[in-house]
Amino acid sequence: MPPKPSKIRPMRRPIINRETSEFEPCWEILKSALTDIHNKDSSGLSFENLYRASYKIVLKKKGQLLYERVKAFEEEWFRDHVLPVIAELVSNNLVSVSLMQMPGSSPHERRETGERFLRGIRSTWEDHNTSMNMVADILMYLERAYVANSRQPSIFATTIGLFRDHILRNNLGGGGADQLQQPFVVFDIVNAVVLDLINMERDGDIIDRNLLRMITSMLEALYETDDEFENAKLYLTVFEPRFLSASQVFYRNECEKLLREGNASAWLRHTQRRLREERDRCETSLSILTTDKIARVVEQELIVAKLNEFLAMEGSGMKSMIDNDRYEDLSILYQLVSRVDKSKNALKVILQSRVMELGLEIEQALKNTDFSVPAAGIEVEDAAEGGDKSKPQPLSAAAQQTAAAIKWVDDVLQLKDKFDRLSTSCFDNDLALQSAVTKSFSEFINMFNRSSEFVSLFIDDSLKRGVRGKSDEEVEIVMQKAIVLLRYLSDRDMFERYYQKHLARRLLHNKSEMHIEKELVRRMRSEMGNHFTAKFEGMFKDMELSKDLSDNYRHHVRNLGDVDTKNIDLSIHVLTTNNWPPEVMGRGAVQEDGGRADCIFPPAIKRLQESFTKFYLKDRSGRVLTWVASAGSADVKCVFPKIAGKESGPLSKERRYELNVSTYGMIVLELFNDLGDGESLSFEEIQAKTNIPTQDLIRTLGSLSIPPKSRVLAKEPLTKNVKPTDRFAFNAQFVSKTIKIKAPVISSTSKVEDAEERKETERKNDQTRAHVVDAAIVRIMKQRKELSHAQLTTEVIGQLAGRFRPEISMIKKRIEDLLVREYLERVEGDAAAYRYLA
Repeated sequence: MPPKPSKIRPMRRPIINRETSEFEPCWEILKSALTDIHNKDSSGLSFENLYRASYKIVLKKKGQLLYERVKAFEEEWFRDHVLPVIAELVSNNLVSVSLMQMPGSSPHERRETGERFLRGIRSTWEDHNTSMNMVADILMYLERAYVANSRQPSIFATTIGLFRDHILRNNLGGGGADQLQQPFVVFDIVNAVVLDLINMERDGDIIDRNLLRMITSMLEALYETDDEFENAKLYLTVFEPRFLSASQVFYRNECEKLLREGNASAWLRHTQRRLREERDRCETSLSILTTDKIARVVEQELIVAKLNEFLAMEGSGMKSMIDNDRYEDLSILYQLVSRVDKSKNALKVILQSRVMELGLEIEQALKNTDFSVPAAGIEVEDAAEGGDKSKPQPLSAAAQQTAAAIKWVDDVLQLKDKFDRLSTSCFDNDLALQSAVTKSFSEFINMFNRSSEFVSLFIDDSLKRGVRGKSDEEVEIVMQKAIVLLRYLSDRDMFERYYQKHLARRLLHNKSEMHIEKELVRRMRSEMGNHFTAKFEGMFKDMELSKDLSDNYRHHVRNLGDVDTKNIDLSIHVLTTNNWPPEVMGRGAVQEDGGRADCIFPPAIKRLQESFTKFYLKDRSGRVLTWVASAGSADVKCVFPKIAGKESGPLSKERRYELNVSTYGMIVLELFNDLGDGESLSFEEIQAKTNIPTQDLIRTLGSLSIPPKSRVLAKEPLTKNVKPTDRFAFNAQFVSKTIKIKAPVISSTSKVEDAEERKETERKNDQTRAHVVDAAIVRIMKQRKELSHAQLTTEVIGQLAGRFRPEISMIKKRIEDLLVREYLERVEGDAAAYRYLA
């Protein structure tokens, strides 16, 4: 079989060579375009041709090679064309000042050198950024068809990141490097220059803010890696930590300087300005990402670090701000402290301390004030009505104490107003600070053992003398102040006792307006509860019923044929014993043997009493009326005869006056109607005929024989004090410029108690408290059946906190008493527990 003829096939061209031959022309086209782009000569480039070239390369599966060639081209471009320019900008002076922080150059020179360097960096970055955007456009198909599928960083991220790796992180040598004995990184110089410019601006120099903004924008656009994680921006990872650290050092030194200057007001304004400057700097020069962080640095270094030292500065600290009403400083202080401490503890401590100090100063000032002469505008209680009040009258010891009480309360209210204004104007009505101030007010007020009495006296004085003639707004202010003071008192039962006494005197002697009294008690009820005002409201009810009763009795008298009864106009107050204080009701007046002292009334008054008693009991069987002479007053018409031998002047004719005196005074004056000319009565004789208690009689005779304006009785000897050995006679030579004369009504004057009276009041109050504690214990045990001693004590204190603060010893004593009286028993096996016995 003949051999087959062999075929000679043509040699195939290697696939690799064919693909390479196609890649290189396309790459040359792209490379030339990249060069033109960097040389800013891209106007003649055809986007279609360049897109087709990259398309062909990717289509031939050479996307990775193109990706690497572009990257290599950009690296070579940086090395040959960009780095030399950057190296020329880095001078020996720039390195020594920025990195080594060597002195010797002026701020102006540093600013010029640094800004020239940053402009070079900015220009290089802007060129590269513009170029890489154009490169990303012409390699769009590479990005879409290859890079996205290969999960590599985008061509733009890779090329833009080359600026980070080959410029910012490049180690340059040179003169500066020789001085450092090691290469330096461009990024370090950039950071150092930017921080130096910021410090210059902080010191008052003017810098190119727009240039700084361009540099920080560049750092925000660059990332640690080409993956471009959001939290890996160079601004956040490199620049910001250095900026915050440098700022911390700057402000720490600045705080020390401010502390040495010793002016808290300057510190406040400086800190406020620095916070505002840093916020503006972040908005205009750096990045809003840093706003909160740099604010915390300033707060920590300028506020927190030395806050207590600034607040305690002598002459300019918070104490001085409060004392001198420096509202603006305190407002800034509150704003600054609120930024770093939501609880404002530093402000609380100083506010509470200052309130206590000023409160104690008020108490101390009372001891150093002379109250012997009344202040301007203060009337003397015992001055005769219609007399000359223009001349200051010396005050009695009791009146001086009352004046001191009113001054103490006035000063406390002024202090309260002061801190209220601070709260409104400076502290934004901060509830935490208000609570702290309120607590301190309550503490120092209750440290003063006469606060309850003084507050009641202040209200008494305001309602008795100060309300008449005032507008509704002014009356409202008085009532608001009264309630504010009442809120501070812890021993409210003591206040209730004093207020009951003072209210009784105002009501019985018509020294205030009823509608205002009722409104104030209504507010007390809203604040303290019904139990607190029950007796006050009972007193109002008695007064209203008594008014109707008096009108009905007058009508009854007019229908009688008794001439004697018609000549006397009687206004009756029928008072319920439990509602009125014993001092006012005369229950405090007892004889030496302990029995009650019954006053001897004149016959005409006795007939009147019998007439009224018969009228009253006609429809009210079973009731008992007790006449209280110590609580009333009387208007007595007096006739003073012509004095023999007097031909001119007031004594030459008969004189008629209407004298307002206490009921005791009326009884005493009635005795002198039966005396002949020149006759007199001794103190003992007057007391025997009237049975008026000694102290009350001394005060009554004193009011009728000592004050010149009401001296209707002549006392022998004529001294300023009444003694049991004195004698009294009708003063026929009495002359007054006014027809109506007011003798001092001793029982109507509210005054500060002396030591003995105070001791007696506290004793009576303790007795009342014992009953209140007993009731609370029984009430609690009846409900709980069985409790430990500690639990029972806690609940008793909690229940009574609105009235007073019971002492632990008192509670223990009352528990022991209830055990003896078999209201409670001890639990077997547990001596510290109690069981209620029904």
